[in-house]
Amino acid sequence: MPAELVHPTDDRSKQEIVYAALRDAILQGLLRVGTQVPSTRTLASRWAVSRGTLEGVYERLCAEGYLTRRQGAGTFVSAELPDSYLKVQPVLPLMPPPAATPLRHHESHVKSGQPFVARLPDPALFPLQDWARHMLRCINKAGEITSESNQVTGFLPLKQQIAQYLREHRNIVCEPQQVIITTGIRHALALISRAFLRPGDNVAMEDPGYPFGRDIFALAEAKLIDIAITEQGIDLEALSKAQQVRALYVTPSHQSPLGCVMSITKRLAVIDWAQQQGALIIEDDYDSEFSYSGSPLPALMSHDNSAQTLYCGSFNKTLSAELRVGFLVARGAQLERLNEVAAIHGRAVALHEQLALAEFMRSGAFARHLRTARQAYAQRRNRLLALLTQHANGKYRVSGHEAGLHLVLWLPADRDEAAFCQQAAEQGLQLQPLSLFCRSIKLPPAVMIGYAALTLAHIEVSARLLAKLLASPASHA
Repeated sequence: MPAELVHPTDDRSKQEIVYAALRDAILQGLLRVGTQVPSTRTLASRWAVSRGTLEGVYERLCAEGYLTRRQGAGTFVSAELPDSYLKVQPVLPLMPPPAATPLRHHESHVKSGQPFVARLPDPALFPLQDWARHMLRCINKAGEITSESNQVTGFLPLKQQIAQYLREHRNIVCEPQQVIITTGIRHALALISRAFLRPGDNVAMEDPGYPFGRDIFALAEAKLIDIAITEQGIDLEALSKAQQVRALYVTPSHQSPLGCVMSITKRLAVIDWAQQQGALIIEDDYDSEFSYSGSPLPALMSHDNSAQTLYCGSFNKTLSAELRVGFLVARGAQLERLNEVAAIHGRAVALHEQLALAEFMRSGAFARHLRTARQAYAQRRNRLLALLTQHANGKYRVSGHEAGLHLVLWLPADRDEAAFCQQAAEQGLQLQPLSLFCRSIKLPPAVMIGYAALTLAHIEVSARLLAKLLASPASHA
């Protein structure tokens, strides 16, 4: 141990310097386990510090478990140092880490600012300063909330705002108690799987459809039944042939990925089928807020009086992809079961974040943002379509462009999806082939076009490149 300890250039307090010196001596083995340490009188004289400083350091080291004092014997280095509890002691031989598992699909590649996989809300439109003010107020206020803060299914003020929003904009009549707060659509699907699915249960899925939905139900060891989706919506004949179905997963307002809208007639037919089968309907309403040719149709749940429908919504598409807040609406026995499962999992979203979102909605900021975003996305979509019309020589068609954050670009029949996507990548355009979203169904060549999180300048340049590729002669893989 050093004879001199405190140096004039050291800006730490004497107590911190002494503490660090003794702790380091213990950890480095200069003072071994079981060794008696010098008395405070001895070290005070050696290091030219007061005994009071040494007493404070010894008390701290004893409290932290580095030293142990024995009545009448002195002070000793502890047999078990506290730092050892922070280190995992391997009980089996260490195995080499597994090779990284490649992504099975390209959903995770979706990002803002990248033509044309920008199937996300534009982060530049998010009213960050307004949101920050709400967050700061709610962080300060969160400590005052007691009686309602332990609600694992969500904070009541937020559930009230969501219930009111659904009544006004999705025609869903529900009570706040029927709303469960989640981290998003995937979390809602995971809760539903835990609550209602057993290994071997049949789950009917849209094809093409949402890849992560398939993955979540597969994790529950469900058997997936592919139901074809045409440009006119779900194939009712194929659905009617499905037997012993426990649940049907659908995206009726803006089918993912084709973008078609399920008609009222088909919605009523799906509800009737579910009632006859005793099957649940899982309605994923992921981006219905963005309708560009008129008001969106009411949610499928609004037509169901049997409580068979479970409604999943999210703020990830409306506000920000980084805001991991969603909701699940259920009724009757389904609600009771989901509440039980949610209670086991515990609260999913931080209280202050729920508080801030509730205030954001109550203040009218959410509605203002939706109006601003809808106008901006419609403008970007319109400019994209105009440039394709002007420069692509009609060698394409589009669908799913009446709503949402993306559209489907159908290629000429002689074009190969993979080759077209490769050509686009060479031009700096990232495209997702429609086949990535298909399981059993075979569809003509097409690619997904995300435009919401692109600036008009991005669209101006990238749409011309895309149109040039479309107008060029076919190149096969």
